[in-house]
Amino acid sequence: AYVIAIMTLWIKLMRRVLLSHECSLMEVTQGNISKRLPIFEHNELGSMASLTNQMLDSLESSQNEVKTTRDVAIVSLSALAESRDNETGAHILRTQEYVRALACYLSRFEQHQDLLTDSYIELLYKSAPLHDVGKVAIPDNILLKPGKLTDEEFEVMKKHPELGAKALSMAENQLGSNSFLKLAKEISLTHHEKWDGSGYPNQLKGAEIPLSGRLMALADVYDALISERVYKKAFSHEKAKAIILQGDGKHFDPQVVEAFIAIEHQFIAIADKYRSMEAKENALESGVVLA
Repeated sequence: AYVIAIMTLWIKLMRRVLLSHECSLMEVTQGNISKRLPIFEHNELGSMASLTNQMLDSLESSQNEVKTTRDVAIVSLSALAESRDNETGAHILRTQEYVRALACYLSRFEQHQDLLTDSYIELLYKSAPLHDVGKVAIPDNILLKPGKLTDEEFEVMKKHPELGAKALSMAENQLGSNSFLKLAKEISLTHHEKWDGSGYPNQLKGAEIPLSGRLMALADVYDALISERVYKKAFSHEKAKAIILQGDGKHFDPQVVEAFIAIEHQFIAIADKYRSMEAKENALESGVVLA
């Protein structure tokens, strides 16, 4: 009876240890790469857990290195686009925050939960700055023209989504396909498509347009409306909102418009944050110190 009791307790203990290890490894497989196995005793099982943790440390270090390389690539490519167009700097920063805010709101709804995971939203946020990378191939006399483009010039400008996607495809062919390049290419190619099929370059309609492109479409237009350009003054939030509502179901996905209305206060806050940052930077450049 004593031996049976000891064996029973030992089996229960082993089950608890193995279940704890299994739960930790399940979290790792679901993306929580920082999770580690608990070490209960310094025996064979403890040694196995310790070696597994060392492997996870190495894996996390490698993953962080890959993420850093990815982020450097994004910043470099975005800076390349910015160097061609002096209006894209803050635009890049604002639009990626708008996109993340919209995605976070839509992730609450069941139909979007499978796609809009935390990791996807973070990747979407990181990839969004590359939406206009194709503009590097647009001639200066069109890209920097201080006025309305002619029909012929606009046809050239309309090529930038495909040019950007082509450049990212070349990188994908050289480096191998991965989720970052795939999503960046998707955003570049589809952010000027319209819900009613009247956009470009491929006249995609409705759900044919990837959600990433639909999110970027609204973020891109909103930021263009509230920003000053050489050919127009900055519009107020209310005027920009009215224009977006006019495009509900035409230019924009109705669900994305609903999300925008629900979180418009976040859009205002994001715009104000970067407007304040730009004011401080301009003041520093001019030698004026702001309180």
